[in-house]
Amino acid sequence: MPLLLADSLSPEGFGNLAAPLQVALFLGALSFAISMLVCMTAFTRIIIVLSFVRRALTTNEIPPNPVIMGLAVFLTLFVMAPTLENIYSKAVQPYLKAQEETAALVDTASQSPTSIAATFSLEDAWNVTSAELSAFMLHNTREQDLLLFLEMAGKSVPEQWSDTPIHVLVPAFVVSELKTAFIMGFCIYIPFLLVDLVVSTLLMSLGMMMMTPAMVSTPCKLLLFVLADGWSLISRALVTSFGS
Repeated sequence: MPLLLADSLSPEGFGNLAAPLQVALFLGALSFAISMLVCMTAFTRIIIVLSFVRRALTTNEIPPNPVIMGLAVFLTLFVMAPTLENIYSKAVQPYLKAQEETAALVDTASQSPTSIAATFSLEDAWNVTSAELSAFMLHNTREQDLLLFLEMAGKSVPEQWSDTPIHVLVPAFVVSELKTAFIMGFCIYIPFLLVDLVVSTLLMSLGMMMMTPAMVSTPCKLLLFVLADGWSLISRALVTSFGS
């Protein structure tokens, strides 16, 4: 039975599967990979902080979700640019070069690809990629979060943090990102909360208790946000909040 499972998961076994099953497996793997990339990059902190900004402004889905999502994606690419460049130069390019060399050897020697050992395999590319992503996550993860998940996993503290297992590092990174995002969201809420309090106090003192404070406070908050160049400040704060 294990041999049959291994044969079905091999490239040859995958090619022998029915087309609908191949599509289902591919889409499942793609969704899992996207989820892992979201949890291993700067996306979590950025999208949460941008959502806090929109809620603090009380602008009712303005900016719309596609705009917030697009801005979060491109800010994530901006923050992750050095890591992605290292992955491309150290993992993708060597792997593609090794595949080209293997194909050239197959053409010249008339041998099968399986009989020629690649100088840089897919496993090597994954090791380099995971190492680069782990370095980014370690620079942006709190030590207490790492210790928490090491304790729950029943593992001792490694001599170097770079030796932390990936299944421990990822949840610690996500929890640390959530904590940082909520701290930034709290700081964003404070000035807008003060505007709400001032507007509510003025309306009560004028006897206009039937008027909803949001009708007056929302334009005031928008004016304050625009005059302070809020989107530039938020973008700068998000980018500079990540360690290199």
